[in-house]
Amino acid sequence: MGGALYTDRRDAGRALAGRLGAHAPDGAVVVLALPRGGVPVAWEVARALGAPLDIMPVRKLGVPGFEELAMGAIAGTDTMVLNDDVTGEMRLPAEEIDRVAAREWAELRRRERVYRGDRPPADLAGATAILVDDGLATGATMRAAAIAARGAGAARVVVAVPVAPAGTEAMLRREADEVVCAATPWPFQAVGQWYDDFSATTDDEVRALLGSPPVAGAPGA
Repeated sequence: MGGALYTDRRDAGRALAGRLGAHAPDGAVVVLALPRGGVPVAWEVARALGAPLDIMPVRKLGVPGFEELAMGAIAGTDTMVLNDDVTGEMRLPAEEIDRVAAREWAELRRRERVYRGDRPPADLAGATAILVDDGLATGATMRAAAIAARGAGAARVVVAVPVAPAGTEAMLRREADEVVCAATPWPFQAVGQWYDDFSATTDDEVRALLGSPPVAGAPGA
């Protein structure tokens, strides 16, 4: 197994942007970052494409007592996707799933207010929505994000990440019109192993990047 692929998320964003040149610019592209780690990556993509930047709020639904295990995810205003294999194997009752979902919806809304403030979400009607994260592991949150973008009216949904396992990339092709992954190394253990600096992106960093849009007229301009 080799070393890191990227110095940090901004470096990964520049590398990813080089794979997305066909989408720039056609006047109907919106880059949507999955916060928090996807925001620095997406900022570089939006800058390179000359496209506006916004966030796609998402939250993983962790199994109670085993929170790192995703039983699903929520995204946007009303999208919830469940992993039936996990919920079935863990024998999770509907009321327990609803309890976790309610807690995560509250946190999603809180973060959305923190990051976006009083700015309205980007209008996706008829647009190409490019969903960007710093990498994929299970793909649960990205799958929910893709479904939410489609539900918000996006005419085309593109999933774009710097690194992911090949199997997850293939799974997302069922939800997206296009999946662009700059690297699919093997063996794949965790997203962070492919970065020299994978320190947590803070709320302040997210606000700063959304407040300094890469193109005029972007959300927050």
